[in-house]
Amino acid sequence: MLAETTPATNDRGAVTVETAIALAAFVTALALSLGIISAAIDQLHCIDAAREAARLTARGEPDNARSAASRIAPHGAAITITTTADEIHVTVTATPMSGLIPGLHLTADAYAISEPTP
Repeated sequence: MLAETTPATNDRGAVTVETAIALAAFVTALALSLGIISAAIDQLHCIDAAREAARLTARGEPDNARSAASRIAPHGAAITITTTADEIHVTVTATPMSGLIPGLHLTADAYAISEPTP
């Protein structure tokens, strides 16, 4: 004769497994969300740094432009200031600090026209 099994004994541990899977999915979604938010903030810093450097360079302050951009930009950002005739182009490139989204590179460009000198 076969022993009878109750449904409760066949489902033992199912709640624990489901909770573990849900918790892992939640932590993954949270980490991805934080990485996206961090990257967005770093992108805004790149935009601000490029804009400020272009503005200061247009006013004739290229040394102050580079130092201001490096203070505003994310840590380790590359700042390129190119001046041709009266046009100024600033590029700020960085990788997000969080590192939660590999392969993501942030870039911001700003353009300005040199102001006439008195």
